Amino acid sequence: MHSPDVTVAAVTENAGRFLVVEERINRRLVFNQPAGHVERGETLLEAVVRETREETAWRFEPRSFIGVYLWRNPASGRRVLRFAFAGTVSDHDPAQRLDRGIVRTHWLDRVELERRHAQLRSPLVLRCVSDYLAGEQSAPGGAARLDFASVARLDRESAAALSANGARAAVTTVNLP
Repeated sequence: MHSPDVTVAAVTENAGRFLVVEERINRRLVFNQPAGHVERGETLLEAVVRETREETAWRFEPRSFIGVYLWRNPASGRRVLRFAFAGTVSDHDPAQRLDRGIVRTHWLDRVELERRHAQLRSPLVLRCVSDYLAGEQSAPGGAARLDFASVARLDRESAAALSANGARAAVTTVNLP
């Protein structure tokens, strides 16, 4: 079995609306949090800040760690290990080109996200928002400082143990309904 794709995601809320990207994946438009793969030599915090800037033209300031999520894409069989962070955005650069595949950004509330359920890139989008709204977060501790090589070697139990200050008791496995 292959190692999961290690990704980060940024959850940012402003007046009840969440920053999401509309992106083209396999000729289909989908909605996702600003998110992406962790690059070699990069910490999780560096990756989430970089991905948010590239995909939205906003500067992301991580404030808390929401959790670690493991999801298997039923279409491809690939597994994704997502580290989700909550934070604020500032310093928007409207002249910046967005990352390849990103069509535009939106600020959507939870109801609007739920209405777009079939258009969400994965069930992780709503799960991260739900956990954020439920207060499932803590200071970005030990997990946030890990680099790509360290995260790539994690097994399920090790990832669960990284949850800082009790943010998530274990890796959350997200299954499709």
